[in-house]
Amino acid sequence: MKYRLLGRTGVWVSELSLGAMTFGGQEHPVYSKLGMLDQAAADRLVGTALDAGINFIDTADVYADGESEEILGRAIRARRKDVVLATKFMAPLGADAGPNSRGASRLHVMNALEDSLRRLGTDHIDVYYLHNHDHLTPIEETLGALDDAVRQGKIRYAACSNFTAWQVTKALGVSEREHAARFVANQIHYSLLGRDAERDLIPMAESEGVGLTIWAPLVGGFLTGKFDRGGITDTASRRAQAGGDFVPFDEERGFDVLDVVRAVAKRHDASPSQVAIAWLLAQRTVTSVIVGARKVEQLTDNLGASDLTLTAEDLAELDAVSALPPAYPNWIQAGAEGLRYPS
Repeated sequence: MKYRLLGRTGVWVSELSLGAMTFGGQEHPVYSKLGMLDQAAADRLVGTALDAGINFIDTADVYADGESEEILGRAIRARRKDVVLATKFMAPLGADAGPNSRGASRLHVMNALEDSLRRLGTDHIDVYYLHNHDHLTPIEETLGALDDAVRQGKIRYAACSNFTAWQVTKALGVSEREHAARFVANQIHYSLLGRDAERDLIPMAESEGVGLTIWAPLVGGFLTGKFDRGGITDTASRRAQAGGDFVPFDEERGFDVLDVVRAVAKRHDASPSQVAIAWLLAQRTVTSVIVGARKVEQLTDNLGASDLTLTAEDLAELDAVSALPPAYPNWIQAGAEGLRYPS
């Protein structure tokens, strides 16, 4: 396993991280449809990940309404100091959640943090993500609460998830002005079928020293190669059981990308999943790719991506079939590169 620095923190995290969204929820009205894992299965998955060198594990309070955190906490208890533990907050838990049991207010930050610490069975969280942007709460209030939690030792680092580039940079500016903890990472979707991040998020992260952790690298299982133009070939897959795609993409274009992924995989005697993840690992500013699994065999296959080095030819073919047209003003700025203006 290889390790990369998390933003400007000096903390090394594994380039592949384990996602715990599949933990718990067997009785949950939504999560139960996805074939969620019990404690014993989660223990095996976590043990396999840690033994392979993964030291970064990601969950969220909203996953199975807190049960994912509970199961993960028990799974890592004996090896807690080997884990850079990340969780997220913002969404309400359960149908009976009150009006203040959501968002990024100081009230909810503090309550959600205490609840996550209790469920995880730990006295601190290493990376604490704001799961989405809160348009109602001033970012100054949220960052102030997170800074207090850092000073109290309850979290080590603050981070965000699903933020736009301008939202991250605004938050960084507020942190600098207020001498408060800054967001060290932004957890985003990025994949061969979703390259929107290249327009602004990746240049921003590179400029400002913000780490990027990647969710849904296989786009809900589509890039595993278990699907073809004739329909679903694996009825036990999470995508099939969920009955649709959480990540929007053009399916016909997706199959064009998958054709090239399969061709590259064949050249390397690798799986399509490994190729899709290895492509992400080859992109600048990517810190860690989150891989989720329900079976040890799936996790083991994904782990193989860390040992797969794509050639320049592989990358060129994958880039060509998956590239998005540049958006304004990117295209006009790209056209101006190399120009020199008179003083």
